[in-house]
Order: sequence, then structure tokens, then C-alpha cells
Amino acid sequence: MAYFRSHVLVSIDPECVKKGAYDLMDALQDELVKQGLVDEVQVLETSRIGDPETEGPDLMVYPESVHYSNISIEDVPFLVEEHFLKGRVAGQYIHEAKESLDEELSAPKAKEVRIVLKNIGEIDPLNIEEYIARDGYLALGKVLTEMSPEETIQEVLDSGLRGRGGAGFPTGLKWRFIRNAEGDQKFMICNADEGDPGAFANRRVLEGDPHAVVEGMIIGAFASGSHQGYIYCRAEYPIAVRTMKTAIEQARSFGLLGEDIMGTGFSFDLEVRMGAGAFVCGEETALMASIEGKRGEPRPRPPFPAQKGLWASPSNINNVETYANIPQIILKGAEWFASFGYKKSTGTKTFSMAGDVKNTGLIEVPFGITLREIIYDVGGGIKEDKKFKAVQTGGPMGGCLPESFLDLPMDYEALGQAGSILGSGGLVVMDEDTCMVDIARFFMEFTQDESCGKCTPCRVGTRRILEILTSICEGNGKPEDIDTLRHLCDQINENSLCGLGKGAPNPVKSTLEHFLDEYEAHIYEKRCPAKVCKSLIRFEIIDGECTGCTLCARNCPVEAISGERRKTHVIDPDICIKCGICEQLCPYDAIEIK
Repeated sequence: MAYFRSHVLVSIDPECVKKGAYDLMDALQDELVKQGLVDEVQVLETSRIGDPETEGPDLMVYPESVHYSNISIEDVPFLVEEHFLKGRVAGQYIHEAKESLDEELSAPKAKEVRIVLKNIGEIDPLNIEEYIARDGYLALGKVLTEMSPEETIQEVLDSGLRGRGGAGFPTGLKWRFIRNAEGDQKFMICNADEGDPGAFANRRVLEGDPHAVVEGMIIGAFASGSHQGYIYCRAEYPIAVRTMKTAIEQARSFGLLGEDIMGTGFSFDLEVRMGAGAFVCGEETALMASIEGKRGEPRPRPPFPAQKGLWASPSNINNVETYANIPQIILKGAEWFASFGYKKSTGTKTFSMAGDVKNTGLIEVPFGITLREIIYDVGGGIKEDKKFKAVQTGGPMGGCLPESFLDLPMDYEALGQAGSILGSGGLVVMDEDTCMVDIARFFMEFTQDESCGKCTPCRVGTRRILEILTSICEGNGKPEDIDTLRHLCDQINENSLCGLGKGAPNPVKSTLEHFLDEYEAHIYEKRCPAKVCKSLIRFEIIDGECTGCTLCARNCPVEAISGERRKTHVIDPDICIKCGICEQLCPYDAIEIK
């Protein structure tokens, strides 16, 4: 094995790829060859380093932990000569904002515990040897040589691991069901169809630690009696798809996949199948239909997949995070894993934090941590120190919880009782400037658009709810709309075929329960308290504050502002399109939104 004195990690986040990350890697490699350093410096890929939307392409050089940003191909010769030949940090490319480093490459924040994310940013995901060097595939070896399938299932049951895709069903129990099911052919499936807006945990694991998922699936296959598996990943994750295919090929070449794994007589193989991006294919029966080449639509249950799943054979489906936990449970024991967590929810959970929180990104924390701790201790609090208003948990089918729920412990049962769900771990934080009626409309628009249309309650009901919410936001709401929304939510929840329809009303139901005053303001007062809904706001210039600088008038796209220089101007409400440019540009804060 070659030993290198320096390792250069290049971010291949999709945004960095668009900015030329792969061309930069080629240029680095060529320059290292030219300067005779190819045997001393290794160029590797990593899923993400900084904020690729404002920086990138990004490089991280180890062991010095130097973060370079905004490197162009023209900069490469100087950078290689300066850093790797002369041993001097190229200061002009240094990225000073260390706090913006991606969580996977910086030290864990307070209250974080990393099990699923422990390798991400620390290893080359395309090199199986680096995974093996960190105890990779030891758990598989232990299972195949020291444990029976039933002992493996019992260890997972004793750990308390529950499905991290949102349903929270005990993983070991699922495996026992499929093992005891009748059938010669059984399938192990990984649900990597991460479709929630703002969720990206599964993508990071697939891109940063693919072998953890592969190893977890092989162990699950051994326990359940399966010999063929599928990883179902959306095509919008091209890097994740490529990384997983590479990991599968490497595992196969090392004798860890395929026939007679490790010489134990057990055989299992894996294949990646890509989905076209339909959100409904995250539902297990729709996912299996898609793998079979059919339209991704759910089917009634029972029969459940463990009885009659893929190609009518017993099948097990877990998500990426669930499988990634398995190797650590086997290696360190069920008692170790169960020592983290809260009541019936053991271990840790990854959360994708987005919205109006200072530290957005991916975190991993033990179950039982409160929303307050996540938002303020891990997330750093609300942006611009504004007031917290709500947090939505569980993606577009989760509920919006107000400030009174900030001390709620994060676990399956507590969130369910609060009218929300854990989902796959999406957290959208909202500040005081958020309109909760508009938020409900936004998420209903998403779920209505993603409805497969197979069942009438979801297809028609979500459309009707969206129409009513849109009408309310446009200032045309009627008093009876509130009762109609509640009735529709109940009917859709009770009668829809799959989880998408059953969960679609949750944002509406929770905002009606906790933010009813905002609905009433929209309907009865024709006013948006958050000043978000365009049809319910107006822009006015404050008399006495305007200096008559004409900046607003000169930049108004529809010439709705008039007035003489050095005198107070006026906005014509009949012409104003409420674009907000005047309010943004005014240097004297003389324009008020009402």
C-alpha cells in the first residue's frame, strides 16, 4: 500500500461539480505528475466541505487541515508549487470562515453523537481499503463466522433499532418476519429515495460512507435469508449512484459480495436501481412497483412486503440510515447502542436542519434531545436573533409545532402525540416573519403535485385543500373555509391509500390547531400578520421619514411611486405590484409594509 504525506480532498457536491470540481481534480493530478509529487500527494473526493453555493470548488488538505476555496484551474500550478513543493500555505486561497465548514468535516457540535456519520469526511468513499482500515466489514465477518441468523436478529432487536425512514417499526422484527416467511426467493431492499424538501441525510451517507450501507444490507440478508438486494436511489443523486455502484464493485472484488462470501457458503449480491424522482416512490409498495418496471403507485396492504413484496416474494425494506447503523450495533453490541436515546427510541437520529436557523446542515443527536436543544444549542439559534415561531418536523407530511413544544423530547411517540412525525429527519425552522397559512399552502402544493392520483381522497382532496388555502392567501377566504379544511383533512387522512395521502393534511391540521389566529386574520380582517401574502399587504411611504431622494421612484419597475425631489413621495396602490424593491432600497427606512 502506498503512503502519502498529504491528502487533498476535493468537494464533489453537485454545486461544486457545476463549478468544475472534476476538471480541477484532473488539473491537480496533472500538475502533481509534472512536479514529481504524484507519489507523495493523493487527490481524493469528498461529499462536501464548505458552502458550495457561495464558495467552491473547495479543497481540504490533510494533515494540515487547510481549507482552500474558490480555486480555479489557472491557480493550480502555483498552489501545488507553493503548498506541496515548498511547504507554504497559499494564503490568498485560504478560507477563513471555519464556522461554515460542513459538519461532517468539523468537530461534532455540542450534544452530537455520531454513529451513522462517524466516517463521513474522514475516509475516501471510493476506497474500500479506507473503510476496512476503520473496522469496516468486521461486523460482517463476526456475523458470518460467530453468529446464527436468529442470533443476529436478536441482537438487532435487543438494540431497539427502529426504522429511520419515519415509521419507526422495529428493524429486527421486520427481519424475523421475512425470515419466517415462506418462499425460496427473498429480497433485501434499501430505500434511498429521499424526496422530502430540505432533506439530504441519505444522500450524504451514500456519498460519504457507502460501504456502511452495503455491509448493513449483507448482514440483514444473512439474518433474513435473502440472496439478492436492491438499492433504490433517485436519479437526481448522480454522485450517490456512482459512489454506490463503485462500492458494490469493490465489495464484490474483495469477496464480500456475490457467491460464497468470505468462504462461508453464504451468497448475496446487490444492484442499484434508479427512480425518476417521484416522491410517492418513497412509499414501500410504490417503490417495489418501480423496481419491477411498473408505474410507481402504492397498493393496499395486507399483504405486507414481508409476505408478498417484490415480484410477489417476501421482501424487507429499510432506509439508508437504518442499514448504516447495523455494523456498529453488531461490533459494539446491542447494550452499547441502547445506551443512547430515550424510552422506546434508542440510538441516534440524523436531522437535516434548514430554514431560519443559524447553523443549517446535517447533524446527528441522541433520541430524547429536545427541540430547544437542537435549535439553540446545536443550531445556534434563529438567524438575526429573531423570535422563533415554529418548526416543522418530518418533511412535507409533518406538523408545524409552536414555541410551547420546544421542550418536547425528540422521539417517535412524543412527536406523534404532538400531531407531527419524525419522518426521515427533516427539520424546517421558521422565524417570526413566517406566514403559517402560506407555509401550509406551500407544503400542500408539494404533496398535491406529488400525489400519484391512484386514490380519490388524495388526488381530489389535496387539490381542494390547496384551492382553499390559495384563496385565503389571496384575500378571498370565507368563514366556512376553516370548517371545510378540517373536514377535508380528516377525510383524506382516514381514507387515503398510502402514507403520502394519510400524512398530507398534517401541516394544515397543525397550523389550524396552533395558529388559528393567523387564519382568522386572513379571512376576517383580510390581513396577513406576517406581511407575506402579497394580496393582503400594501406598501406605504411614511410621511416625515422620506427625504425625497427619488431612489425608490427611479427603481420601481411599474412607476407606481411619484413625488418631487426633496419632498415625501407617494405609492399608488392600484399600480403597485408589491415587489418590495422600494422597501429594500430605501436608505432611510421610510417605506413600511402594512
